[in-house]
Amino acid sequence: MLAACTTHDGTVELRQVDVPKVGPRDVLIKVIAAAQNPTDWKLNSQKTTIRNLMGDSFNLTDPKIIGCDYAGVVAKLGESVTTNIKIGDRIAGWVFGSIEMNGAFAEYLVAPSHMFLELPLSWSFEDGSQLAVACYTACQCLYQSLGLPSPENPTTTPIDILIWGGSSSVGHFAIQLAKLGGMRVITTASPKHFDRLRTLGVDEIFDHRDPEVAQKIHAFTNGKLQYAVDCISEGSTPQLVSDSLGLEGGTISSILVYKMAVRPEVKVIHSLAYQLFGKSFGSYPTSTEMVEFGTKSSKLISKLLAEGKLTPAPIKIYPSGLASVPEGLEYMKSGKVSGEKIVYRIADTPGLSA
Repeated sequence: MLAACTTHDGTVELRQVDVPKVGPRDVLIKVIAAAQNPTDWKLNSQKTTIRNLMGDSFNLTDPKIIGCDYAGVVAKLGESVTTNIKIGDRIAGWVFGSIEMNGAFAEYLVAPSHMFLELPLSWSFEDGSQLAVACYTACQCLYQSLGLPSPENPTTTPIDILIWGGSSSVGHFAIQLAKLGGMRVITTASPKHFDRLRTLGVDEIFDHRDPEVAQKIHAFTNGKLQYAVDCISEGSTPQLVSDSLGLEGGTISSILVYKMAVRPEVKVIHSLAYQLFGKSFGSYPTSTEMVEFGTKSSKLISKLLAEGKLTPAPIKIYPSGLASVPEGLEYMKSGKVSGEKIVYRIADTPGLSA
């Protein structure tokens, strides 16, 4: 099969590789569309990051297949798969690309049977490919890190939450999940995204470039904000999110490890969503509880999709499938992506076998 692979010098090239083997509790997926995430270029070019995750014994020179987010159809089931999934089912999911010869930027991939979403016919494969990384991360931030109400048991008492970076992929779905959980959502974004975010139900939006943005959020919430999800988690956002919280502090769920200290009365919780696969990565151990949370999140998001309660973010489809991956990674690395998801249709790749 064709796959977009890393090379020893950090570049990306298409290669003919073997279809990954299916483990007892795995499913083989024929990938129809794959979506790009910042981790795809970061793990390929920032070798220290992947070494910290995988340990000193990890081989950085051998090729690895890139890509995490995908949508496709089930092609084969492992002998011990006990879920209701069937061959031919439409699903969306994710794998940990760039660490082995199994990734989303390929014709086929292998995924654990508890980490997938049932993709309804109302969602195209292209739109569905954006779902998994963002939705599972949003679930982990809102429910596992912050302990906030889910759509299954929405709050009847108003709870304010700040979702910093509402136009990001995680922010887009975190907003929707928080609103379905009954919360009052405050978010930040560039003004060009305000109208789209209002359609998701946000209660107030602030320009993230406003030099007084933290003070304005603090005032809007009467100095009582306790919860925040930082969907950016780098640059100046740790300080800004911390300053937005109330006088007595609160809790921030960050998607990256903060590289600066925040106010002592503010607690920062960073979790690695890949732990939900049931594997430990460096200083991020997994557990039975992590796997159970991943399974629960799969069921929740699949239910919301079936009920038509989630809306996709805009996508940007590159025209040559996997052959466009180097261009797409460079576009994202240069900081040009804003409020959209880069997507590759595998069938658009030149040279695919019939």
